[in-house]
Amino acid sequence: MLTRRNILIGGGAGVGLVVAWTLWPRTYAPNLVLNPGEHGFGAWLKIGSDGHVSVAVPQAEHGQGSWTALPQIVADELGADWRTVGVEPAPPNPLYANPLGLSELLEGVLGALPGGEAIMLTGGSTSVRMFEGACREAGAAARVLLAQVAATRWGVAWQDCTARDGFVVHGKQRVRFAELAEAAASGTLPDPLPIGVGGAGRLMGQSVARIDAPSKVDGSANFAGDVRLPDMVHAAVRAGPTPESRLLSVDRAAADRISGVVSVVTADHWVAAVATTGWAAQRALDAMAPRFETRGTPVTTASIDAALGRALAADGVRLASVGEEATGGREIAARYDAALGVHAAIETPTATAAYRDGRLELWLATQAPGAARDAAARACGLSADAIVMHPMPIGGSFGVALEHAAAEQAAVLAVKLLRPVSLVWSRGEATLHDRYRPPARARMRARIGANGAILGWRAAIAAPSTGHALARCLVPGAVTDAALAAGGRGDRYAVAGALPPYRIPAVAVDHHPAEIDVPTGHLRGGAHGYTAFFTECFLDKIARVGGNEPLSFRIGMLGGEPRLARCLSTAAALGGWDGGVAGSGQGIACHAFRGSYIAVLADAHVDGDGDGGRIVVDRLVAAVDCGRQINPDLVRQQIEGGLIFGLAHALGASTGFAGGLAEVRGFDRLAIPRLADTPDLTVELIASDEAPGGVSEIGMPAVVPAIANALFASTGVRLRTLPLRAGG
Repeated sequence: MLTRRNILIGGGAGVGLVVAWTLWPRTYAPNLVLNPGEHGFGAWLKIGSDGHVSVAVPQAEHGQGSWTALPQIVADELGADWRTVGVEPAPPNPLYANPLGLSELLEGVLGALPGGEAIMLTGGSTSVRMFEGACREAGAAARVLLAQVAATRWGVAWQDCTARDGFVVHGKQRVRFAELAEAAASGTLPDPLPIGVGGAGRLMGQSVARIDAPSKVDGSANFAGDVRLPDMVHAAVRAGPTPESRLLSVDRAAADRISGVVSVVTADHWVAAVATTGWAAQRALDAMAPRFETRGTPVTTASIDAALGRALAADGVRLASVGEEATGGREIAARYDAALGVHAAIETPTATAAYRDGRLELWLATQAPGAARDAAARACGLSADAIVMHPMPIGGSFGVALEHAAAEQAAVLAVKLLRPVSLVWSRGEATLHDRYRPPARARMRARIGANGAILGWRAAIAAPSTGHALARCLVPGAVTDAALAAGGRGDRYAVAGALPPYRIPAVAVDHHPAEIDVPTGHLRGGAHGYTAFFTECFLDKIARVGGNEPLSFRIGMLGGEPRLARCLSTAAALGGWDGGVAGSGQGIACHAFRGSYIAVLADAHVDGDGDGGRIVVDRLVAAVDCGRQINPDLVRQQIEGGLIFGLAHALGASTGFAGGLAEVRGFDRLAIPRLADTPDLTVELIASDEAPGGVSEIGMPAVVPAIANALFASTGVRLRTLPLRAGG
């Protein structure tokens, strides 16, 4: 069986890539490029003759810290000096495949997808969970090879040597990695590797400085839109309202009157204005006033609402169940709604492309470089092995960089114009053609006993089958209509997170697929962003109806989830929980997600009366157990970012539809929190020796229900529609 381990060991780390290259399909380029003075140690790292250590990272960096966490693991096991460690994006290659990410992202849709085991992907909060082992092996292998060379010089056993701060050490003798790297790169590895012996432990659990922070602070970090090439032109693009829309006409003469315009390029579904500057291209695009034909009834907020209603009224598909359906007791029911969610990343979809001598180069912000490469190849009529990908840092993504329309458009333009092209979508284009988080409607029902205990629970959720669409996007050849039919009509992605973490004798979760005629995709947290809202708000209601205090009611049902119970008690203690009594403005909620646990306590109130009131969140307190932490600062940053992201989607970051178009076109109407709106944040990271859990998404889902529950405690009114609006 071919594994990263035996590729690394086969013939020594120095020739491991040769072994890999002979075994993997030739459509993949060789792995790391060695610059002058650099020596390769397998697929993950290089050591330079000046002492620098360069770690290849297959995960996109869009603020979550993967370009620090993974090199930190390698450097820890290697015994490197953190000040000498750098990072470079790993090229598309099955050596860096992330099948765990695909499985987690799709929430088990269709089980194991053929081809999914070879896809490079950033998603599902899996960077550390997938690659910690490979990074440890890479660091340990390089350390052993360096120690062997040093030991030969000193006439000692290599097992008696250690590595620390960029030196191999034996007693009072020590030598820099730089002096050993060339000879070490051709060494032979022992089996098994001594992982965790001789170098590990000095960097793990430490809040070392982020590698990407200095360049982002001083502005020197290059993103896809910063790439500049000789003879480059800039493009602005406008697409039809739907994927089925067709371009009818453009006013080319109006575009030609704009100074700097080079060309107008049309396709079936979109048109691009190309000019010497991006500003000129956008002005030309506006001037040519493209007209599109879209058949059928235009999508509206009312049509989306009606589609969800029809789906919920039809039969659903049972996707999760525990025990037999409960009878007896008192029935409680409630309906909840969530509107379309907008990504609103700072960087809009962007790609730079250059075509020469039959080869296309793409500089791209992408979470799925292989899928983006294949999509670009199909769009411009090239083979995939004729495309060279340069994965770039991403200016925020939240899931939008899983899509690759910008890569397709840039590839077509570069091949047609035979000039390098920089394509940057406008904010309006990015919002109009966002792959929104799907809307959803839930019919929640429960039966409770005389003491308020839950006897049975049923969640019926109407939502589009976004998981199926996402699978088609990422692994198109593996997802066919036949495969979807075999997998059943329901979509596990659409109801992910709806199974409560509590001990309830009878539970059922049904998906009611809805056809809303709006493309949807993955947004940070996925369906957990609305299912946690449904579950935790309904549970709060049940506790109140049964005469129970919401916190103790939750903890009393968490016998099988002690880590989640500890998060609840910790958040309550830090936040000064007073029971969420009327007028207190306190609410609490919790969630378990991708191996991590969180509880959030919120303080909130409404300024003003009725529909004109403004929701104000005064404080958010979060307690998080995400297992063993590689870098606590990275974890804290992600939790704090997740809390603010959750706040944004609690109060805004959504759009309605009118006439087939999204009503929100820019930040001005998204109600995204400003600095002045940011509540006081308290984050407690609970120490744990458990395996690392996902961090990038766990901060978001519990925020919305905590705020909604706090508003009930403040006003006595249950808000059941997301985003939350005062008075309704």
